[in-house]
Amino acid sequence: MFSADPVGTADKAEFFRHLDLQANALMSGETNYIANAANLSALIFQLVDELNWVGFYFLTTSSELVLGPFQGKPACVRIGVGKGVCGMAVAQQETIVVADVHAFPGHIACDAASRSELVIPLWQDGRVFGVLDIDSPVSNRFSQQDRLGFEQLASRYCEASIIDFVDRLGPSQGSI
Repeated sequence: MFSADPVGTADKAEFFRHLDLQANALMSGETNYIANAANLSALIFQLVDELNWVGFYFLTTSSELVLGPFQGKPACVRIGVGKGVCGMAVAQQETIVVADVHAFPGHIACDAASRSELVIPLWQDGRVFGVLDIDSPVSNRFSQQDRLGFEQLASRYCEASIIDFVDRLGPSQGSI
């Protein structure tokens, strides 16, 4: 049985090191991408302060993300590539940090309480297959250290998980 241990440190690098160790232990030996996404979103939501939503969106076609496991209020089910922060992260194939979601053109408001957002593309075999989406009710919540820490957790997730639907998106071309 896995038990999440509170990480009591003011040092963000140390905090994310401990969180990464727990994520590694949680996903150790499990390769199912849904199970790992469910557990990782729960772990992050439980241990990271000032968050109101943590979850995954997965590409089911080259033009659409569909909601996966998450923690928080009910969310938008489908997001077009290039739409909102999640869709833009896929289109640009890079992490996007938004200090104020109300200033982001085309922001999709699933939870009106959200003020800032961090979206990290998920990669396998040189292509994006989804995103890890993290929302906060606090403006300017995500620092560079947060970005790096969450990118490491996303990378850990990608390494642990077998994404069995990527082939449905067509031949790999280095991007979607």
